[in-house]
Amino acid sequence: MTRLPSKIDELSNAWVAKLAELSPSFATYAGFPGGEDKLDDTSPAASKHYYELEKEMLAKVEALEPVDKIDEVTKDALTSNLKLSIEIYETGLWKRNLDVIASPAQGIRDIFDLSPTATEADWVNLNKRMRAVKGAVDGYIETLRVGIKDGETPAHRQVAWVINDLDNITGADGFFTRFAKAEGVELSDALRAELTEAGAIATAAYAELQAFLRNELAPVATHEDAIGRERYSLLSQTFLGAKIDLDETYQWGIEELARVTAEQEAVANEILPGATVKEAIAHLDADPTNKLHSTEELQAWMQNLSDTAIEKLGATHFDIPEQLRTLECMIAPTNSGVIYYTGPTDDFSRPGRMWWSVPAGVTEFDTWRETTTVYHEGVPGHHLQIATQVYNRAELNDWRRLASWCSGHGEGWALYAERLMQELGFLDNPADRLGMLDGQRMRAARVVLDLGVHLGKPRLDGTGKWDFEYALDFMSKNVNMSPEFINFEVHRYFGWPGQAPSYKIGQRIWEQIRDEAKARAGANWDIKKFHKDALNLGALGLDNLRRAILG
Repeated sequence: MTRLPSKIDELSNAWVAKLAELSPSFATYAGFPGGEDKLDDTSPAASKHYYELEKEMLAKVEALEPVDKIDEVTKDALTSNLKLSIEIYETGLWKRNLDVIASPAQGIRDIFDLSPTATEADWVNLNKRMRAVKGAVDGYIETLRVGIKDGETPAHRQVAWVINDLDNITGADGFFTRFAKAEGVELSDALRAELTEAGAIATAAYAELQAFLRNELAPVATHEDAIGRERYSLLSQTFLGAKIDLDETYQWGIEELARVTAEQEAVANEILPGATVKEAIAHLDADPTNKLHSTEELQAWMQNLSDTAIEKLGATHFDIPEQLRTLECMIAPTNSGVIYYTGPTDDFSRPGRMWWSVPAGVTEFDTWRETTTVYHEGVPGHHLQIATQVYNRAELNDWRRLASWCSGHGEGWALYAERLMQELGFLDNPADRLGMLDGQRMRAARVVLDLGVHLGKPRLDGTGKWDFEYALDFMSKNVNMSPEFINFEVHRYFGWPGQAPSYKIGQRIWEQIRDEAKARAGANWDIKKFHKDALNLGALGLDNLRRAILG
């Protein structure tokens, strides 16, 4: 039965409508009509306007009294979210918003991956959206110039990476040049000519950004990579939705890394008696039965594994409604190496999608490494979590269904889901289990690295403070990835403080909440019900989740 919306629900729904108005990119992601021909305003004035709206919204939420438990959770989560966002703005971090993966430098382009492309009407909108890239880039440059004026600049290491990375857009066959060809769609000659011009405008705008970064920002960018304890504490809370003891967590990360490493060594011995982890990996990499030889094979394998997981888990361990049983596995149009998930639209007309961004020239893939990745991004990971949230309109308002997101909750759940698949018998093959542990080890290692770098901790060998070269060497010894990917990952951690540890710390908090709930329930414990109840709450901050589950 659908719940009658409360005053808090109505306010939350109005806030989501305002977010969609302010951010055409959010509207596209959520599937709201309108704004398909626009891009977000990235100017300083827009940031200040949003900050003022958040303060007004916070006052309105705090003035309302909850009418039931659902309202209590909404008020707790929304006020926490708004307070943190307001505090982040007041630090001035928005003035230095540039990194290698999740800043407007990437976001302005990324929304084109989710923009509708099926019809001529869609491409009429995209013609305008590509032309809007110029305004979005100009606003972003204006924001970064405020940072230059105020001495609030991103790290030089991040700026240098982005300058080089933008070659993928500004080059002779860059993204917008290819995108504007609208291959596979019947369009008029006039519209195709418009699209070619629009692609050139968008490409030129990114060339302006690249020149600005090279000529204006790079010379004044800070050479200090560490964000510092005070700001790191705030960013950690933002990504986790929880306040943690940073020093205790750093020590726990060191211990967890040692524990996972020992577990990995034991599985390596199962695969090849007496072998080290490195030797077991070499053995698996040489096994042709683990190989996929093209992106087409990769996509087909991903889709089959995902479909099988949905079918089996939906029959036994989870309630999976029909709308959630479609998950599209996609090869992304970019070459960053990132694997990610995008949620369904509100009406599920665009289903949840798992994206694999394959680096240029890579044509061979090892299934033993990536089985756990499909579970992480799909079911029971992100797809089950996020699509359940979107689906649960009977209980949740639009903010909790479509706009609430917390990395510690989401990524923590996805890592929890990987371990859960081991417990449920889906990783009984030692090779697949080694792949899962390889990922768990990486996530534990970056807890140590991220806190070590940004808190100015001494190196584990006691020879000085963490720096880039030491971090690169540390990750190289703890992950089984190419040097190019490790280099990208370490750049990511240096430029996006607090985000990478939210995966493993989030998993830790999810497991703590589950274990305490299990202890309280005693003989009445039902893990299937726990998972259903927890996911039906939506993507809360982890402190909000703890209070909602445990009181």
